[in-house]
Amino acid sequence: MRALVVEDELRLATGLRAGLEAEGYAVDVALTGTDGLWLAREYGYDVVLLDLMLPEIDGFEICATLRAEQVWTPILMLTARDADTDQVRALDTGADDYLTKPFSYAVLIARLRALVRRGAAERPCVLEAGHLRLDPAARRAWIGEIELALTARELSLLEFLVRRHGQVVSKRTILDHVWDYDFDGDPNIIEVYIRRLRTKLGQDSITTLRGAGYRLAD
Repeated sequence: MRALVVEDELRLATGLRAGLEAEGYAVDVALTGTDGLWLAREYGYDVVLLDLMLPEIDGFEICATLRAEQVWTPILMLTARDADTDQVRALDTGADDYLTKPFSYAVLIARLRALVRRGAAERPCVLEAGHLRLDPAARRAWIGEIELALTARELSLLEFLVRRHGQVVSKRTILDHVWDYDFDGDPNIIEVYIRRLRTKLGQDSITTLRGAGYRLAD
């Protein structure tokens, strides 16, 4: 297993290298964000340990850049910042896990093992289906370069359809996931929202399969 440690605190970076090497990892260390981004782009690591606060380029930007360039190496964020907003931003940016300093070394190794087992599967931050792009974290969607004006419910319904692009989803399934399991209103509300989406995306954007449900067109 090959790991990249991007950490500007030399003492911690040295300790992480020694500990990971003792676990059988081959380890590279970068002390700046610029060097870390370059290494992560150039070499095929099994996992990246990425500090959040770095000189030159911070961890958020490194993670976002790698994901935008379709580098799916598992990333574990390491940071002294424990605010919920920082953790949410890290995960929404594309990090796979988040560990707050000071941390247990045993927990760190266990989380790394879990990430390596999961592997570098594609986990895009921005969903795409044909000319449609949707950013769930930013709550925004585009057709080509044109941003769509969507309500919160319209966006949630569209995200559900994009995540199941090419599949037929029933009204009941949509109600369970986009509304909730206890919804007891008129199920035809879905037809109202489908019509709204068609008006904004194009009339051929969503196909109705009678008796089966709906499918997002290519």
